[in-house]
Amino acid sequence: MKAWIVLMLALALPMAVQAEEAKEGDVPKVSYISLTPPLVGNYGLDGSPKLRVYKADIALRVAGPQAAKAVKDNEPLIRNQLVALFAQQTTETMNNVDAKEKLRQEALKQTQQVMSDETGKPIVDDLLFNNLIIQ
Repeated sequence: MKAWIVLMLALALPMAVQAEEAKEGDVPKVSYISLTPPLVGNYGLDGSPKLRVYKADIALRVAGPQAAKAVKDNEPLIRNQLVALFAQQTTETMNNVDAKEKLRQEALKQTQQVMSDETGKPIVDDLLFNNLIIQ
């Protein structure tokens, strides 16, 4: 029985040390903020009679609870900027994988610009398309 207790303590010690190191690390916790509801709108308004629609489910990666709160506080501005960006897209930029990556990077850049204008810092580390549906 004593051997069993010693074994359990020996196995638990490394976990206790790791937990203590994590407390001392003071690394900001990463958060993902989903823009809900998803963005939905028209794109490719180039005079074609065919209606083109997108639905974008977007998440923003930030570090720390204060950054998450700042993004939530400014979500209407972010959504407005992204809707305007998506409306400017053409059929080619929405159907091409490489062009979608450029669109994601431009969306990130514009989101960071909105946050810089409002808070003085870009705050948003990354922008992810969880789902991007085009018709």
